[in-house]
Amino acid sequence: MVKLSEKKKIALVLSGGGVKAAAFHIGVCLALREKGFKFAGGRTPEEGLKFEGQSLTFTIYVGSSAGAVVSAFLAAGHSVDAVIDAFTRGSGLGALTRFRSDGPRLKPITYRDIFSLNVDAGLAGRFLPRLFMATKKPIFSGGLEVLLKRGFKVNGLFTTKNLERYIRTQVFPENEFTELGAKLYIVGTQLNHSRKVIFGPFEENVKTKSLLRANFAKVSEAVAASAALPGVFAPFGIKTPKGVQMYFFDGEIRDTLSTHVAADQGADLVISSYSIQPYHYNPEMGSLHDYGIPIIFNQALYQLVQQKIERHIRHQNDMRAMIKAAQGYMREANIDDAHIEKLTEILVNRTRFNPSVDYIYIHPSPQDYEFFFADHFSLNGKVLAGIVRAGFKAAMNTLRPFNV
Repeated sequence: MVKLSEKKKIALVLSGGGVKAAAFHIGVCLALREKGFKFAGGRTPEEGLKFEGQSLTFTIYVGSSAGAVVSAFLAAGHSVDAVIDAFTRGSGLGALTRFRSDGPRLKPITYRDIFSLNVDAGLAGRFLPRLFMATKKPIFSGGLEVLLKRGFKVNGLFTTKNLERYIRTQVFPENEFTELGAKLYIVGTQLNHSRKVIFGPFEENVKTKSLLRANFAKVSEAVAASAALPGVFAPFGIKTPKGVQMYFFDGEIRDTLSTHVAADQGADLVISSYSIQPYHYNPEMGSLHDYGIPIIFNQALYQLVQQKIERHIRHQNDMRAMIKAAQGYMREANIDDAHIEKLTEILVNRTRFNPSVDYIYIHPSPQDYEFFFADHFSLNGKVLAGIVRAGFKAAMNTLRPFNV
């Protein structure tokens, strides 16, 4: 079993799932702090230097969607207590824990900061009149899909513009990736392409067929783009250095967990938190078919996402086993260590998997039906408290076998 305190460069990867996921990640961070982990960050690179050389310290953050929001808080040097305080004061129902941070308080996060009505979409003008007013050609011709395509040309009910403003004005006014006290990488998806996008402190923009590493976004813009859940939020536009407006949306579309981003930046321990966990039958709750379309849809979506995550983890395990088997065979054959090292280097480059990097995955229990049924965008204090506790419990159970 790996000794966590011996790891030199530790990364935290946080996935999406609305306010529910953010609260789960906060609970995970509380458990990590309980186990002795520290969170590097600050509003200047110099602030991050005080964490240099310390063991059990996160110096790299990777976030997508809701995870991008929490990652930005941490990289900017805000404590876990400050984040909890901001969410719970925003609910108007009091704090979950007594605020004990030495740092500044964050402005409460309210529904207005999360949901900004997409007034530019012209909801009433584009959909309702065409649906209910008489027209020469019936809008219903062609079936439901045609109705939605022709009559509902709206790119999102809400926008993440208020979220962008909150991050820019309240979390990190400097708003530059290069000015943070820790390395921050925000994952998004390019709307008019099939590229995954990683926003971060890169020296230059690098574009491939399936990936764009971009340095032209402000921190607040990257977070707003990553959090733009399709259908609910409109894609977020960011101007490139050439003045071209590019649109981005949810960072979870292509990859649910972007642990490779942390490994690519030199992390040798990657701890990943994700809140997607399908419901497993429980006699107390019964079958989901009794709970209606939204719950069944959530279960179907969770199953699809979980399949992607399991495939991702299985691939990592297979690569590790393959490299280890190749190394074992060569040692048994008395092959020179220099050749073993060279072949290992070739395998790592070809598979893009480094066996020296360890991964820990934290997620809710499938038996935790209360977590499954919790609303994704609720700021209700009691709901948030239950989700934070679920994250804390899940992390403590996952970390228990490890030697810190």
